[in-house]
Amino acid sequence: MDDKFLRQADRQLTGWDDPMARLRAALDKNELELYVQPIRALAGSGTFPMAEVLIRLREEESALLPPGEFLPVFEHYRMMPQLDRWVVRTAARRIVKGLKVPRLTINVSGQTLEDIEFPRFVAGELMESGCPAKALAFEIDEPDAIGRTEAAARFASAMHAVGIGVMIDGFGRRAASFSPIKALRPDFLKVDGSITRRLLTSETADTKLKAIVRVGEAAGFGVVSECVEDQSILIRLKALGVGYAQGFGVYRPHPIDSIAA
Repeated sequence: MDDKFLRQADRQLTGWDDPMARLRAALDKNELELYVQPIRALAGSGTFPMAEVLIRLREEESALLPPGEFLPVFEHYRMMPQLDRWVVRTAARRIVKGLKVPRLTINVSGQTLEDIEFPRFVAGELMESGCPAKALAFEIDEPDAIGRTEAAARFASAMHAVGIGVMIDGFGRRAASFSPIKALRPDFLKVDGSITRRLLTSETADTKLKAIVRVGEAAGFGVVSECVEDQSILIRLKALGVGYAQGFGVYRPHPIDSIAA
């Protein structure tokens, strides 16, 4: 297959004549929108101490594309560091305007973990926007924490140095040991949805979650369970001592302005 053929196939796959130019325009013209999904604290009054930042892309006729339809394109063209910068800049400025949730968690891509200039960019954005470091946390996906150990540890250390939290996302999906995350010193560990969803039907899932909670108590990190979809799961999470819950059964994603202070 020649390059011309592949470029034509790419256009058909994405629906864009020039995918890279479309992504650049989305960043330059702020055609992306931030959504959030609040994370509930299960102890005490059940408040929402943080919310995960999600992203949508505006298309024609005000339609919003979900991340699954455009993030792979950003990844293919190795533009995730540019996207992550846009999200940090936009989120920091929105925090300063006032939100009901005290902290936003932002997913950081593997490509961005490898970008040695990104921590400096984040520090500069905090200074320029006036956003407090404690109002942010970065989520590192479990495969990156395991497969990009050196880059992930370097990034986590840089974030801790300026007071930004670190969360390992999707833990338990593949990990067979807690050792790879030890160097990251996470503030939070988010349990993969495959464990949460099977909690009431699988003894293995229940045992895994108990182990994660036990290590969290010993190591000093909070445990978040994602993909919580009903009250029966929520009750079991509380009984196991899980600190936080996230999912459609807790709070559906909404535009960020829905939690404006």
